[in-house]
Formats: sequence, C-alpha cells, structure tokens
Amino acid sequence: MYQACMFCHKPLGTNEVIETFPVGRRLAFDAARGRLWVVCRKCERWNLSPLEERWEAVEDCERIFRDTRIRVSSENIGLARHSEGLALVRIGEPLRPEFAAWRYGDQFGRRRRRKILFGAGAAVVIGGVVVGGAAAGVFSGVFLSQSGNFVNLWVNARTLVKLRPDGGGVIKLKNQDLLGTRLRPADDGTGFKLQIRKGKRKVWYDGAEARRFAGAILPRVNSMGGNTETVKQAVDRIETAGHPERFLIQTAEIDSYHDKRQVPGYINKMPKPTKLALEMALHEEQERRALEGELWQLEQAWKEAEEIAEISDNLLLPEGTEDFVRRHGAKQDGEKSRRNPA
Repeated sequence: MYQACMFCHKPLGTNEVIETFPVGRRLAFDAARGRLWVVCRKCERWNLSPLEERWEAVEDCERIFRDTRIRVSSENIGLARHSEGLALVRIGEPLRPEFAAWRYGDQFGRRRRRKILFGAGAAVVIGGVVVGGAAAGVFSGVFLSQSGNFVNLWVNARTLVKLRPDGGGVIKLKNQDLLGTRLRPADDGTGFKLQIRKGKRKVWYDGAEARRFAGAILPRVNSMGGNTETVKQAVDRIETAGHPERFLIQTAEIDSYHDKRQVPGYINKMPKPTKLALEMALHEEQERRALEGELWQLEQAWKEAEEIAEISDNLLLPEGTEDFVRRHGAKQDGEKSRRNPA
C-alpha cells in the first residue's frame, strides 16, 4: 500500500475511517467498475490504487457514503464528508465529458485559487518589507513600485521541476527552462517526443521517458489552473479528438505555437485550454496504462496458478492416469458419434 503521491511524491495522509484502506484524506470510488483512487491534497492528482487492495475498501466506501448525512450529489457524482474528516467522492454512471470536467475542474480550480493567493501574499510580504525599509530610510520609494519585480526574480530563481533521465543524473529546471519545452511528433511516426532545454543545452526525449517528463512539467506550466469555462474547453478538445492518446499525437503534429524564430511546438505558446488538455490527456493515459498493466498481471497470475494447479493435481493421481483418461475420453466421444450421427 503506497503512502506517497505518484505524481508529486508528497504524503497522501491517512484516515481511520476505511479500515481496509487507511490511506488518504480524500477517496474517490466507482463501485460499478471496482475503481478506487486516492486524491492527493497537494497536487489534486488522482492516484489509482493497486487492484488487490481496493475491493473491500470500495465496499466500505459505498457503505460509509450511504451512512454519511453530510453529502451532496448530482445525477452521477456524489461528495460526502465524514465526521472524522475523510472526504468520499462517489462516481455513478457519468458520461465521460461530465466526469472529466468535474474531476479536473476540482483540481485546476483549487490550483488557480492557490496561485492567486500565493501571488497576492508574496506581493504583500515583499511590499511590507520595502515599506518598512523605506520608513527606516534604507530603501527609496522607487523600490516600492518594483515589488512585483522582486516576486518575479524570486520565482524565476527557484527550481520548479527535477527530472531523472533513465541514464542517470538529475535535470533541475527553472521557470525560464520550462518555457523552452517543445512537443513534436516522434521520429518513428508513433507518439510524440519532448525537447527539454536547460540553459543553452537542448535534448530530445521520446517514448516512456517523454511521457514521464511531460507529466512532471505540465502541472508547473499549468500552475495557474483554470476556471470552469477553460476546463470545459479543454475537455471538449479531448472529446473532439476522440481519445486522449489521439489528442496528444494531434497536438504534437500541429506546425504552430512558434517562438520568434518561427520554430514550432512550444508548449508555453499553446492556448490555455490546450495546455490543460495536454495535462489531462497524459494523466488519463497513465491511468489507462496502469489498468492495462493490472490486466496483464492478472493474466500472468492466472497462467501461473493454472500451471501450479495442474502440477498439483497430477501429483495426486496414480501414474498412467492421464493416458487412461485420454484413451477413454476418445472412446466415449466415438460412441456418442455413432449413437448420434450428424
């Protein structure tokens, strides 16, 4: 059972309400499909729980949701708050656009509000320092009008994303580095590739590595989140493409989003709904791949269990039993054919 978010690596917290799954302070579940997510309260991303840990927990979530009096619901989505602080999100049978808009609208809306509050708070703090210094005769009034520049300098000096390439090492990206991220079609004609810029150095990544890096970069590029209308536009773009993977490829193929030298593919030049849609599509593709991985593991586990069962059964039978069953089975089939000719 994991304890940290798969995306921002912050602790997911604990709860004492769901005894079979004491992880997280906000759980989302779909009883019909047997899905259970832990919603990270830091980055608002949905962490799909491991298959073997979710069945009893989903039943517990459904029971507690129904027993909780403080709840609101639409036709397809329900939200309940337990008295001990656990929030439960119940997914019914939503149409996909409605579910996506609700799911990401909550995430991007919170991100947007936090960013606005953070920016206002930083400006107030720095402005207070400047005013205090000016009153003491240390700063001049010119610096007061430049308080916003101090905020920008501080933001641009911070490391916003750390990437760990498969070959080893760490790439630390600041705000200016993120502005140089480009998305283009992969050289082999499938998927996309991602250009990472660190200072003057530019490197292309593709495949799983490109997806992993894009998944880390886009939440920072979209740090302002989006309002309800912007999120709706982002969902509509994915729906128009017909599939999250198809949207990613189509966006990479667009020969637009230029810099001043007319070089295409810069993510920061994309419209806001497109940038949000990229993050949403990547997240849904990660989840789809996780589910496919679970199915593959189940199939492998079944094959291994079947082999073990066959070996175990044969160990309990006398030698020659298998040949006896095969001969008599063929004999009985022949007799049935004679009695019931076609």
